[in-house]
Amino acid sequence: MGRSGLNAGARRRPSNVRLVSAMVKSYSSDRESGPRPRLNEVIPPNVWAAFVDTIEARIADGSFGWRYPYQCPDGGIAGADEKAVRTAIAAHIPELAEIRQNVLPNTLTIRDLLEFAHDAIAEPIRLDYHKGLRHHHLDFHVGKGQAGFRDGINLILARNGLAYEMSDSGQVVRLAPPVLRELLQQATFITGDGDLDRLLEIARSKFLDPNPDIRREAVEKIWDAWERIKTLEDPRDDKKKNSTRILLDRSASAPEFRKALEGEATALTSIGNTLMIRHTEVAREPIDDPDEVDYLFHLAFAMIHLVLRKTARLRT
Repeated sequence: MGRSGLNAGARRRPSNVRLVSAMVKSYSSDRESGPRPRLNEVIPPNVWAAFVDTIEARIADGSFGWRYPYQCPDGGIAGADEKAVRTAIAAHIPELAEIRQNVLPNTLTIRDLLEFAHDAIAEPIRLDYHKGLRHHHLDFHVGKGQAGFRDGINLILARNGLAYEMSDSGQVVRLAPPVLRELLQQATFITGDGDLDRLLEIARSKFLDPNPDIRREAVEKIWDAWERIKTLEDPRDDKKKNSTRILLDRSASAPEFRKALEGEATALTSIGNTLMIRHTEVAREPIDDPDEVDYLFHLAFAMIHLVLRKTARLRT
């Protein structure tokens, strides 16, 4: 039957239907002591070796045959064309001329490989047996194959305390620091200002990107969002003083907290103007340390989360 046979209906699933992955396994230590902290951002050799084994196994069982088929001479797909798979990997990921367990690529390259593999695999389904050539003809279920692959990868990432997760779309995303993770995932921005909502969404997506350079861009966007938020209450106030005063009045319930909040707001504006966040003059100090990037984003997002929630512009 080949690719249009047994499970063609499954492959024609509407694009707006999300396939839900099976529950990822937990081990006794996770259940007794809680999951490991997901803080490490560099993939170590043992995890790379496990990923190589996973991909090699998927080549061997025919999972890549959906995208890179080995054609039976008598018709139908009989597995994956290993040479075609490896050629495609080298073309899509030039840093990986070959995949070897004892040669550790950088973390970005490994993430690229995982995303490539996710897009190219499907669960192989055995059909009729070809006695002459001693192989089964195969059909494929894309959703099940990709979900199983994600579950396996995510289990390895979690067990090794890595701050990454493969999403349902197959992208390897960074997990935000624990204190921010839930807020970032649940916040829905309803500010009534389309440009502000767009800035906040860009900041959120960039901050969750595994690439440290992209995360630095998230700090710039969150500061741009803060400056725009200060205009919401009085858009005609060019200097933002009256608008900011009204915003802080609405966000504080007691005088001393109002005073503290104003101090934080002033500090945020000063940080944005003195560090290389909103301005790029030579005299500005750049932010290169990933921990400092996390801290600054957290600082700004905490303020933004509070004032938007207090002024009914945020749903969580």
